[in-house]
Amino acid sequence: MSPDPPPVAVAVAFCPHPPLLVPELEGTAAPETDRVRIACGEALQTVLGLRPDVVLVVGDGPPGVRYGPGDAGDLQPWGGSGRQPFAGRARPGGRRLPLAHTVGAWLLDQAGHDGLRLGSAPGDLAEALTDLPGPVGVLAMGDGSARRTAKAPGALDPAAAGFDAGVAEALRAGDPAALAALDVAEGHRLLAAGTDTWTAVGAALVGRAVTARLLLDDAPFGVGYLVADWLLADVPDGVPGWLQP
Repeated sequence: MSPDPPPVAVAVAFCPHPPLLVPELEGTAAPETDRVRIACGEALQTVLGLRPDVVLVVGDGPPGVRYGPGDAGDLQPWGGSGRQPFAGRARPGGRRLPLAHTVGAWLLDQAGHDGLRLGSAPGDLAEALTDLPGPVGVLAMGDGSARRTAKAPGALDPAAAGFDAGVAEALRAGDPAALAALDVAEGHRLLAAGTDTWTAVGAALVGRAVTARLLLDDAPFGVGYLVADWLLADVPDGVPGWLQP
């Protein structure tokens, strides 16, 4: 009997995907946004420091669609101009990226990643990991609740802070089972755009040993922004922010 193949996911960066992370779409620069960008950059350096063969960007989008070279996100709906390519150059006839993958591609560009990229919806994560030979880095895109304050995009809901706190604790603890067990209906009710991505990542990694850091837990504009990185492999020398025991 042949042994099971080794797990391909070696690290995960959890990042939010508000359009304002892209400076062209932000308008007036804000230090709160800079802090989110810096945290996302640090999380991505953890993933890229393991030199994955491919980075899999997971975020809300139509099921059954995979994004790759030639696809691009239209920046105009968010107040920008032009398009953000997912990988390489945009091409005529390429797929239009959802917001999560558009911001994810921009973050990867800023991190200097010029290697292979693949984009998928949360429901396709398990299949994508099975199809890829690895090692794979995962960029999991998703916001917390958009109902954290009275000025948030959604109406204030007293349950919003508690829901985001549960996600933050799961990310801090490196607990895939806790992510997988999130109340999806409640997350949707609270307009937490990361709910499906978090539960999919958690379900895919249940049983894996995780070394975790929570890098940001904030809601400066009434929307929860959570940034974390998880290592699912030995920590090599040269990964920023991580020390060998």
